Amino acid sequence: MKILSWNVNGLRAVAKKNFGTFVAEHRPDVLCLQEIKANADQATSAIQDLPMQDYEIIWNPAERPGYSGTAVLTKIKPKDVTFGIGMKEHDTEGRVITCEFPDYFLVNVYTPNAGEELKRLPYRLQWEKEFHAYLKKLEKKKPVIVCGDLNVAHKEIDLANPASNRGHSGFTDEERAEFTKLLEAGFVDTFREVNQEPKQYSWWTYRFGARSRNIGWRIDYFCMSKDLRPIMQDAFIQPEVLGSDHCPVGLVLR
Repeated sequence: MKILSWNVNGLRAVAKKNFGTFVAEHRPDVLCLQEIKANADQATSAIQDLPMQDYEIIWNPAERPGYSGTAVLTKIKPKDVTFGIGMKEHDTEGRVITCEFPDYFLVNVYTPNAGEELKRLPYRLQWEKEFHAYLKKLEKKKPVIVCGDLNVAHKEIDLANPASNRGHSGFTDEERAEFTKLLEAGFVDTFREVNQEPKQYSWWTYRFGARSRNIGWRIDYFCMSKDLRPIMQDAFIQPEVLGSDHCPVGLVLR
C-alpha cells in the first residue's frame, strides 16, 4: 500500500507540466494533494486528459477562488469521506479531507500558514488545537494517518538555515511546540522513524536558486498513530520530482 502526498501549488499549473507522468510512473494507491487552487470543475478539467482512470477523485476546494484546497485520488474506495473538521469557522478554506478505510482513517491536510509578520499565527495555533482534537476524536474509533503540508519545520535538522529563520513563519517556537504536542499525543513522524539524516527537505523557495542548492525546509509529513507502526514498511521524500515548490512525500504500508 503506497500513499503519496504532494503540495502541488496549483493543480492546473502542474497538470501542464509533469503531473500525468508522475502518476503514471509512481502509481500510488492513494495520492493526497494540497493547495490545488481550483474549484472542482476547474480541477476536473485540468486532469481530464491525464491517466487517472483507475482513481476515484475527491475534491475539497476553498470557497475563495484560486486559493488553498485539497484533493484525494484513490484506487481503493473509502468506506466514508468527510470534509473539514466539523467547525464552520475553519472549514471554508478546503483544508481537510478524511477518508475512512477498513483499518484506519487517512486525513489529508493543508495547515494554515502563519503568514507575513506572523499576522495569522494566532488563528493558525487555534486551528491546530482544534485539528489535533479532531484527530484524537477519530483515533477513538480506529488508528489515524495524517499527511500533507503541515507548514512547520519541527527541529533544526528540518531546515537548512535554522539560526536565521528562528521565529519566522514555519519555525516559531509556538508552531514547533504544537507539532511536539502531536507527537506526545501518540503520533509518529514516519520519516524520522527511518531517516535521521540532515539536508532532507520537501519545500524550497523559488528565489535564490534554493532548490538547486538544496536550501530547503521539511514541512510535508506523514504522521500516524503508534498502533500502525508495525505495518510501516517505509517513509520517504522525493526531491527529484519537480513541478511545484514542494516535492512529494510518501508512506508504504505492509
